[in-house]
Amino acid sequence: MQLAGHEIHQLSELTMSCFNSITNMAYFINQAQDPKLKSIIQKHLPLHIQDYNTKVEYLSKADGPTTIFQPPLLQPTLESFTQSPVSPLPPATPRVVLQNMKDREIATAYLLTLKRAGREYAWSTMETANPDLRQFLEKAFLMSSHHAYDVWQYMVEKGYYPLEPAPQDTRATLSFFFQTILQNPENQQLQ
Repeated sequence: MQLAGHEIHQLSELTMSCFNSITNMAYFINQAQDPKLKSIIQKHLPLHIQDYNTKVEYLSKADGPTTIFQPPLLQPTLESFTQSPVSPLPPATPRVVLQNMKDREIATAYLLTLKRAGREYAWSTMETANPDLRQFLEKAFLMSSHHAYDVWQYMVEKGYYPLEPAPQDTRATLSFFFQTILQNPENQQLQ
C-alpha cells in the first residue's frame, strides 16, 4: 500500500509508541497487586498487540495489512458519572525512590499513556490522506479512548481520581452565556 512520506513517518512514531505501551503493560501486569487492575491490563494487552502488528504490516507490506482491527466497545461501570464513590479521597505524593510500582502508580502511568496515545492517533488521523490508514487510526483512537475510560473508572472506584459535580453557579453562568441558535437563523439580526 502506497503511503505518503509524512504518513510513513507518523506511522513509525505511532509504532514506537505502541512498542513502549506493550512493554509497559507487560511490566504492569507483573507488578499489579490488585487483581482487578491486573485483569484490566491483561484484557487490553491483546488489542494493543493486534494494533501494533497492524502498524507493522502497514510499514512492511506493499498491499497493506491483512488483519482487520476492531476497537472495543465502551463499557461504563460507574453508578454515578459526577460523584466519587470514595470519601475522603486518599492523598498521594510521588515517590522519588522505589523498587516496585504500586497499583495507583501503575494505573496513573497506564492512563496517561492511553491519553497521550489517543491524542497522537487523533492528530495523525487528521494528517493522513490514505483512507484505509485513516480509518485504522480512527479505530486505534477509539481503542485508546475506551481503554482509558476503563482505567479511569477503576481509578475513580479506588479514589485515585477525583470526581465531583460541576458547581451549580458555574453551570448557571455558562447556560446564560451561551444562547441557543434559533431554528431559522436567517431571521436573526446580526448583533
